[in-house]
Amino acid sequence: MITTMDALNEKTCACTKALSEKFSGEDGKRHILLCGGTGCLSNNSKEIKERFEERLEAKGLSDKVTVNIVGCFGFCSQGPFVKIYPEDTLYRLVKIEDVDEIIQTDIINNTVVYRLLYVDTATGERVTKQDDINFYKKQRRVALKNCGEINPEDINEALGSGAFAGLTRALSMTPQEVIDEVLASGIRGRGGAGFPSGKKWQFARNVESDEKYVVCNGDEGDPGAFMDRSILEGNPLAVIEGMMIAGYAIGASEGYFYVRAEYPIAVGRLKKAIKQARELGLLGKNILGTDFSFDCHLRLGAGAFVCGEETALLNSIEGKRGMPRPRPPFPAVKGLWEKPTIINNVETLACIPFILREGASEFAKVGTEGSKGTKVFALGGKVNNVGLVEVPMGTTLRELIYDIGGGIPGGKKFKAIQTGGPSGGCLTEEFLDEPIDFDNLVAKGSMMGSGGAIVMDEDNCMVDVAKFYMEFICDESCGKCSPCRIGTKRMLEILTRITEGRGTMKDLDQLEELAKTVKTNSLCALGQTAANPVTSTLNHFRDEYIAHIRDKKCPSHVCKNLMEYVIDKNKCVGCGLCAKGCPVGAIHKTDYTPEGHKLPSYTIDTSKCIKCGACISTCRMRAISKQ
Repeated sequence: MITTMDALNEKTCACTKALSEKFSGEDGKRHILLCGGTGCLSNNSKEIKERFEERLEAKGLSDKVTVNIVGCFGFCSQGPFVKIYPEDTLYRLVKIEDVDEIIQTDIINNTVVYRLLYVDTATGERVTKQDDINFYKKQRRVALKNCGEINPEDINEALGSGAFAGLTRALSMTPQEVIDEVLASGIRGRGGAGFPSGKKWQFARNVESDEKYVVCNGDEGDPGAFMDRSILEGNPLAVIEGMMIAGYAIGASEGYFYVRAEYPIAVGRLKKAIKQARELGLLGKNILGTDFSFDCHLRLGAGAFVCGEETALLNSIEGKRGMPRPRPPFPAVKGLWEKPTIINNVETLACIPFILREGASEFAKVGTEGSKGTKVFALGGKVNNVGLVEVPMGTTLRELIYDIGGGIPGGKKFKAIQTGGPSGGCLTEEFLDEPIDFDNLVAKGSMMGSGGAIVMDEDNCMVDVAKFYMEFICDESCGKCSPCRIGTKRMLEILTRITEGRGTMKDLDQLEELAKTVKTNSLCALGQTAANPVTSTLNHFRDEYIAHIRDKKCPSHVCKNLMEYVIDKNKCVGCGLCAKGCPVGAIHKTDYTPEGHKLPSYTIDTSKCIKCGACISTCRMRAISKQ
């Protein structure tokens, strides 16, 4: 039990020494670290760990080599990862059957397994260390600090890497001094709108109340977003510490984590972290011998996207239906159980310990004038290096997509990037050199949001993209206010008509009018931003909408009702594989035999074709195309 700051310092020093010896090899052991993020675990990371332990024991090496699961390495498209210390060798795309070779070649013979090293796409050279890979070079980890380095289920490793140093400093300051430090850092909420975190804390601090609360919003529901999940999986104690600092600053003694139930690994590790912190006396009464008492609790979300909106989230914690509340009053004045409450998302709270530990000036020296620090993005879609990245504010979209993301697969042309999820908008090639920050993205017709970034190439239909996001919004609307409930439904109906070839030019005017109505009159941010994907695609890709309406064609060959599958009779060799694979018998022989071929070519009966694409995948001559 740690009851004083001196005791914590003593414990931390011991843990730091142990961790330093582990990474440097001074403890005389080798250490194998495996990525324990959701993606790698779904690709047998846990089974790889078990195979390592089994084989090491069989070879009598268990006392000389440790095996641990750590948090997400971020480079998801290259997982599962295995890192070996003290050499700091990184292996990627590791399979269960690779374990014996790694043990024999690396652990026993001290030789690198070259075939498992990352291959630089530009030079073709194999890279041994993580920091030398282009994906990581331009990153700067603050919120993701220690993810992929420490065991998230061992509080001693967290202490050894600086956990609770920020809280220790905060407890030596007055609550107002802590808020002033957060204000000086310039940090803005990483969950969406980018409201200054220090101002939100100040509002709650100024309200007199017998009880106050801190809530961590871990209910990220944007398609393709997994930033908060990875932080909770990789370093849950950083978020707990951030919540405690916030509690001390505003005068709260309780905090609530609201996390999606679909994140079982994050939930499990968070529970263990809370339990270990309580056992050490870092949560509970009179923390570190001070008058500050604080404890936190966990509530699971049921998968409603609207509960990412802070007032709907509060209703859900209270056991009510997750629906937004009218504002004002704002939660900082009247929130959870009508008490002053501050709500910060996972990434925001993960940055707070850094600010208190290293100082506001250290945090603020990175970023732009209006957006300080770093931002975590879930980079996905049509990009070579899919994964989780944390970059300084002000990094350009080009750097994000090409330098870190490795560009577009197959050398295809970049078309757009959707930032901010369903609440954001698409940015085209003309914006590639724009710096990423809160205000600049809004000025260009999109938004930062929680950090989802979906890249699209020439094969994406932007009308279909708008329809996809509107389907999502319609499914997730709580239905409380009619502009969102009815307006988004009408917009989806219009988009559906257009993608099916039944649209008219009048539909474009109606879409724009509905977008204004929904934005102006909806109760919460879900409705107020619901039309953003529609308006941004209309602004940048109006010609695609017109092609769907006037020409009855989908330029990207995505919308099924507006395309046909055609066999080039001169390329077809008559093998018949396409006909055998067709589930509806829409392909048959013709009477035409191309010159130089022995067999007659095939053709597709468009009246029977369901456009499933099975024929294209089976044709070895690439004789079938979409038109």
